[in-house]
Amino acid sequence: MEPFKTIKGIPAPLPMINVDTDMIIPKQFLKTIKRSGLGKNLFHELRYDIQGNIKNDFVLNWDPYKTSKILIAGTNFGCGSSREHAPWSLLDFGFRSIISPSFADIFYNNCFKNGILPIKIDQVKVDLLMKEAEEKKEISVNLEKQIIVYDSNKIIDFEIDQFRKKCLIEGLDDIGLTLQKNKKIDIHEKKIHSIQPWIV
Repeated sequence: MEPFKTIKGIPAPLPMINVDTDMIIPKQFLKTIKRSGLGKNLFHELRYDIQGNIKNDFVLNWDPYKTSKILIAGTNFGCGSSREHAPWSLLDFGFRSIISPSFADIFYNNCFKNGILPIKIDQVKVDLLMKEAEEKKEISVNLEKQIIVYDSNKIIDFEIDQFRKKCLIEGLDDIGLTLQKNKKIDIHEKKIHSIQPWIV
């Protein structure tokens, strides 16, 4: 997993509420177990017409938002079924952070496991950032300091679990965390093998 550093750029505004995981990545694209290649299918029914042509009325099809790394979203983002493909598609599209007043719990947890920083702040602050995004102004997200900087030098603080913060900064997913304990695992396996040598 790529370590999370300070992210800076023009965020994409998506003020819709109750955006569910089927809207984020429709069910027909869940056949793959690969984390890459799903970005092109992100918000598929909003980005493309029936013939597969790009729609001109959706924000992620516009410059500069189609290369945004930060998404400003409405409340209850990521609700619906617990498909891990949703954060996979967001990450593959290029998003490293999503800012919203609230997230569905499973989606929120899946973001951390896949290198995306979901930030919960109150609606008033989200509205401020949504306006910045609509006016195509840059903001930055600094995970180490736990701040969002907008309008040149204005700051919004955010809270985050410190263990999850450490994992994102160091680029540690569940596998990476396990590999940090390789020596202890090797010692345990040798001990078990000496006690029960018939176990291969």
